[in-house]
Amino acid sequence: MKYIDEYRDAEAAGKFAHAIAHLTIRPWTIMEVCGGQTHAIVKFGIDELLPKEITLVHGPGCPVCVTSVELIDKAVELASQPGVIFTSFGDMLRVPGTGKDLLSVKASGGDVRIVYSPLDALALARANPDKQVVFFAVGFETTAPANAMAVYQARQQGIDNFSMLVSHVLVPPAMEAVLSSPQNLVQGFLAAGHVCAVMGYTQYIPIAARYHVPIVVTGFEPLDILQGIYLCVRQLEEGRAEVENQYSRVVRREGNRPAQQIITEVFEVAPRTWRGMGEIPHSGLALREPYARYDAEKRFALTTHDVREDSECISGQIMQGVHKPSDCPAFGTRCTPEKPLGAPMVSSEGACAAYYRYRRVAG
Repeated sequence: MKYIDEYRDAEAAGKFAHAIAHLTIRPWTIMEVCGGQTHAIVKFGIDELLPKEITLVHGPGCPVCVTSVELIDKAVELASQPGVIFTSFGDMLRVPGTGKDLLSVKASGGDVRIVYSPLDALALARANPDKQVVFFAVGFETTAPANAMAVYQARQQGIDNFSMLVSHVLVPPAMEAVLSSPQNLVQGFLAAGHVCAVMGYTQYIPIAARYHVPIVVTGFEPLDILQGIYLCVRQLEEGRAEVENQYSRVVRREGNRPAQQIITEVFEVAPRTWRGMGEIPHSGLALREPYARYDAEKRFALTTHDVREDSECISGQIMQGVHKPSDCPAFGTRCTPEKPLGAPMVSSEGACAAYYRYRRVAG
């Protein structure tokens, strides 16, 4: 299929792998930030094509995976209330909170519905004026424009029975959290191409300079990833730390300005707690004051409780590149997609789910 097959060509992949091996002199650890890239790496065995000196580790690039236990508990509380239609993307339904998940609420009679867009949730609110419709707004910068547009339209159209439980997270602060950790092993990044398609990549330039790490904006197909690794290794071997754009067919330096404008109109930067990583300053988005009445936490007067994550789950260390899923003693035994201890085993972009599906044996 044109535009797919050409980026999955085995002969071209072999040439890239050979070029990387020829280039590599010293050992390097590179983190791909996006869960979609993680799945491509594991599914196509990209890491197995690389020389033994190159180690790929998997970053906090799955928004479902990093949504805090506290917010999952709040989602469960909202979805359990009478008169509420709780809407979400499908991945979120089986993410465990401290007691239940959203699928359990649905099985118990809660009106929990899977939608494919926040505008679908807004349409539900318009069609059900006697119900309160809540949308679980999860995602990185990629989904923020559509979520912002839904709130913007709700305000413009005077739809007052619609609100959002906001769990937006931002990539650059998470990268800085990884780099500033005493456990950090990462020497270079493959940045998420779809995030940069929205936001551009100028915000990565000071990170590359401050921590002296190369950052390569990378796509999601095997040849994209191999080329991204090649560019990253070349910088590492040459002692450079710059931002390069492998994904130039999609990403521009300045990003998508109209998308950025609607994000800025509706949201403001706020601290956010990341599952497995704790609170990261300036790493989330929250609704601005003019749109505060669409904040489900405020509308339903939800209170914040201290919650503990499952002590057996090491997903936080996996998402910081300290361990791989196969290092976890519970992987594939006490933690499976049917009975997950943590979100990375549930999400379609989770690293643990990728290893379970494509590489059950430790690799």
